[in-house]
Amino acid sequence: MKAILTDVTKCIGCSECVSACKVINHLPPDKPREWQKNDGLSARNWTSVLNNDKFNVRKQCRHCIEPACVTACPVGALNKSGIGAVVYDSNKCLGCRYCMMACPYGIPRYDWELAVPYIRKCILCYDNLKSGKITQPACTKGCPTGATIYGERNDLLNIARLRIKQEPDKYLDLIYGEKEVGGTNVLYITSKDCSLDFLFYYNNRIEKDVKLLGQPDFNEPYPQLSKFAMNSVPIAFVGMGAVMTGIYWVINRRKKIEKENKGIEDGED
Repeated sequence: MKAILTDVTKCIGCSECVSACKVINHLPPDKPREWQKNDGLSARNWTSVLNNDKFNVRKQCRHCIEPACVTACPVGALNKSGIGAVVYDSNKCLGCRYCMMACPYGIPRYDWELAVPYIRKCILCYDNLKSGKITQPACTKGCPTGATIYGERNDLLNIARLRIKQEPDKYLDLIYGEKEVGGTNVLYITSKDCSLDFLFYYNNRIEKDVKLLGQPDFNEPYPQLSKFAMNSVPIAFVGMGAVMTGIYWVINRRKKIEKENKGIEDGED
């Protein structure tokens, strides 16, 4: 299973990864909205680099091993691919935005520019990788410092552990994404000097305070937590359909009776 490892200590905030993503995916310039989350992500920006005075952190879809967005989608528009990427099929999408509500990291964005808006997010360059056009995501290839690298997930975990072991005074002894919500295919390591308050600054769905990477504080896969609610969706669809069909029948029946009664009255006249 493929993955990305981002070493926060190596990121210089150049945003070459952002530019490379936009080029390969033919994404137009961003048009920020007042209601848009201030984390750089949008339907036109599938990755972003957030920074403070000392550190830079790249944000993108985390491509969860057991993705909640896939479980939440009622039509199968989102799927977990064999290489580890969570991919999206706009031809199936209803625009219901269940995936936006389900994602523990708040990643999927709505494309308000379209007459019929759909969801947009990083797909780990899946189509281009599958076709053989490229051998690694554009973002990792474009990184000039090797701050974000691509490879087998197990290999990247070993690389992360080795870096932490070789420089224990530098690195925080933790690999973000190794276990959180069942594990992700986008991993992070950072230095001890990089405060957790900054790393986790934005959009946490679990705690009240906002955090940058939206890092949940537990390891249980989200689909396990949402299973009961999502299993109820088909029942709700069928039930609502039955209710609406009943209402439609009653209304048409009343119209028919009124029409018949009016015909009788006209005949009597």
